[in-house]
Amino acid sequence: MTELANRVAVVTGAARNIGRAIACDLAAGGASVVLVARADKAGLDETAALIRAQGGRAEVVIADITDRASVRALATSVESLFERLDILVNNAALRAEHAFEEITLAQWREVMAVNLDGAFLTTQALMPLLRKSDAGAIINMGGLTAYTGAAKRAHVVAAKAGLDGLTKALAHEFSPMGLTVNLISPGLIETARQGRSADRPDHHKHHATLLGRRGLPHEVAAMVRHLVGPRGRYITGQTIHVNGGVFLP
Repeated sequence: MTELANRVAVVTGAARNIGRAIACDLAAGGASVVLVARADKAGLDETAALIRAQGGRAEVVIADITDRASVRALATSVESLFERLDILVNNAALRAEHAFEEITLAQWREVMAVNLDGAFLTTQALMPLLRKSDAGAIINMGGLTAYTGAAKRAHVVAAKAGLDGLTKALAHEFSPMGLTVNLISPGLIETARQGRSADRPDHHKHHATLLGRRGLPHEVAAMVRHLVGPRGRYITGQTIHVNGGVFLP
């Protein structure tokens, strides 16, 4: 199925985990994909190799989504490569752990910069290309704790909750041009975590999914592909929870 043929997508945080799965699934649908990360070129190259092995097109771009000049350079690269953009997935995120009273202003701002400012800056820089699409779509990637809360994650929770509001605002603003904007909130997903994740608090240890298991990255990617494809054109301004029933809004 190549419902995304001739479409161009940008996926931030595409070096691994959910971002990689999203990029690969969009490519499987026929889209050409621009893979973006701040520093992990090796990870991006691995994602690109997976896509190319299946006959898809992938381009690797290193960009810092917290820096306006860097995202403008990203936009220039996309325009130079494809002269168009149809799909933007704001997936890059920083997951931090700090007791609230110990969060420094620098730590607070760093999380906000990546998780919320990054989506703002990237979307703004790429809008001149997106507005030219006849079926443009933006997906912001949220998180379960934005709705359940979590200890030692005040900065992350606040930033992800901000993405929810940003999504609704942009859905209103961009609807006249036919551009859809939605947020996907993954639940408990099996991912490879960097750092000593075994030492981190399990924010969802008291929660159990109705399906009795954690989700897989490709199950989140499938929802992204649906929302940005031709069958998702009547969906905008929504938060879609992909969580196996761990949270029922």
